[in-house]
Amino acid sequence: MKPNKTFLPLYVTNFFGTLNDNFLKTLASFTVIGWLPDERVKSIAMGVTAGALVLPYILCSPLADRLTAVWPKRRIVRAAKGAELPIMAVAIAGFALHSPWLVIGAVLLMGLQSSLYSPAKYALVRDIGGEARISTGMGGMEGVSFLGVLMGTVAGAVVSDLEIGHQDWHLSYYALAGFAALGLAASYTVHAREELNRALHAVNPVRYMRRAYRMAGRYDGLNAVIFTLSVFWWGAAMLQMGLLVYGKSEAGLNLSATGTGALLCAAAVGIVAGQIIAGFVDKRRFLLGATLLTGWIAAALFAVLYFVPLSSAAFGVVLGLLAFDLGFFKLPFDAEIQKVVKGPKLNTMLAYFNQVSFLFMLAASGCYALVSWAFGPRAFLLLLAVAFLVAPFVFVFCYRSVLLCTGRWVFARRYRVEVDGLEEVLGRETIDARREGLTRPASNVSCREKNCRPLLVLPNHPAMVDPMLVGVTFWKTPLKPLSDELFFHAGIVAPRVLKTLGAVAVPDLRKHRTAKGATIARGLGDIVKSTLEDGGNVIFYPSGHIQTEPEHEDIGTRQLAYNMCGDLPAGVRVIGVRTRGLWGSIWSRKGRKVSPSFVPTFVKSVFLWFFWSPFVPRRRVTMHVEDLTDRVKEWSKLTRLEFNRKLEEWYNAE
Repeated sequence: MKPNKTFLPLYVTNFFGTLNDNFLKTLASFTVIGWLPDERVKSIAMGVTAGALVLPYILCSPLADRLTAVWPKRRIVRAAKGAELPIMAVAIAGFALHSPWLVIGAVLLMGLQSSLYSPAKYALVRDIGGEARISTGMGGMEGVSFLGVLMGTVAGAVVSDLEIGHQDWHLSYYALAGFAALGLAASYTVHAREELNRALHAVNPVRYMRRAYRMAGRYDGLNAVIFTLSVFWWGAAMLQMGLLVYGKSEAGLNLSATGTGALLCAAAVGIVAGQIIAGFVDKRRFLLGATLLTGWIAAALFAVLYFVPLSSAAFGVVLGLLAFDLGFFKLPFDAEIQKVVKGPKLNTMLAYFNQVSFLFMLAASGCYALVSWAFGPRAFLLLLAVAFLVAPFVFVFCYRSVLLCTGRWVFARRYRVEVDGLEEVLGRETIDARREGLTRPASNVSCREKNCRPLLVLPNHPAMVDPMLVGVTFWKTPLKPLSDELFFHAGIVAPRVLKTLGAVAVPDLRKHRTAKGATIARGLGDIVKSTLEDGGNVIFYPSGHIQTEPEHEDIGTRQLAYNMCGDLPAGVRVIGVRTRGLWGSIWSRKGRKVSPSFVPTFVKSVFLWFFWSPFVPRRRVTMHVEDLTDRVKEWSKLTRLEFNRKLEEWYNAE
């Protein structure tokens, strides 16, 4: 399918939609407050107005998904934009009649209209630009969305101030009708070749969310992507509320309404610029792998805004830099949803994301009110610093490719790993792409769907750290490891990492030197074979333990590798990995009678990484990768002990 050349009509349609949403909400908030004399009623009206635009996304996202199965997505967008004109007529009537509840009703209808076409407009990104331009399309969509949100907020405040002294200007009437008309006109210029969606789901929001959560769980780490992105929206909502109050507060920046609007514009420009540039960067680099970096930069800048006394101009500059970084933080999450989820299921995941993100935004109102009441008007900045310090760290340990990409960077500061043979194993195309900087990993699609050959990777085991080094070397190829059951209960970090990698717990066969041990071994063989037959890649260590002598692998009487190589599913490639240079590491058995304890060694390695590694040469490690498929098939015709000796000879070769 040849993709369309431009996203511009979709961008324009999206811009006027978000602009009108937020213009109406802001105008309604300021105007309704002026109409009501009682302070308690004003507070209630403000809360109801804010909730009226949010609640439809929570309640009606399932219905929005259902609509994509009934109508083409472009038709949904056009129908929604057509409904915007009569909704604006209701709003104008409310303003003309000075009816607070009629205006709030118009805000509710606007939220309903926006929620019903939101999944359709975002799903059109792939239909318009194709798979290769998802990052660019999402960068533009999110950029114009933020621009529309903040321009609508500022314009609503300015028009409200102008009309206080000029009751007969009616600027708001012309703006509401004009924005709606322009959005409707733009929607008729959107063209795309759409993927059909025939999947029908429940419209009950609670039931829908439960089912969508389970559906997202079928994609490795997708729920982590959605919830981390929702943390961003939680923070964005809190930042917007906080700036409106802190900017005008005497205890804050003590700015005028215009100055506060300028701050919001700085944030808008920063986020738009960040997302647009990130869209181009994400096409060539695995930007999601930089989540820890961009998140912690945001946390540091929030901390600067909280702890460092700044003039209003300096505050605006730091805020602009922060917003630019947040654009880089957010864009790869949006793009990842579209890259991971294929076909009609994308509509469901986008509707589910709408539900989750707007729940977080609703929670942001309560968090902001509570923190401001307890700790003052600027405390929200410190809360945001903590959130962006913690959320990226948690996400890294929940998403396989990001975990391995981050680990690759971490280990590169301590080990100088020289790999040979990877080019022949993974193919010239993959290596060339890596040299050119195209470091994006394979998406969460099975090998069977991509019509590739599954891998059975058999490394030697010189130290406890080499599984991590092998994992980051093959980071673009999902490998399902077998791991000693001991590590599934070793503290907090190891179990989380193993779960993210999809590891299978291996009982310690040294504790089961009976018929039970043989039964366990046969069961593991069945697991490995089933995974390979389903198109997955498996990595396990034939010896089952780290080396007890320098650079000497001893497989002994182990049988799993022998059994698997003698009964390989069709098309499976067996890859050998021979690692040298780790003997003498704190992770090896040099000078020990037993293997090092994981938790104390991990803590020690972290300490050394920070305070010792920067000042000493990196440890040189060599890794030889070779396709052993033909050889192991021949070896498997021998006895088990002879097979093991052949494999040991390969591992122990000079």
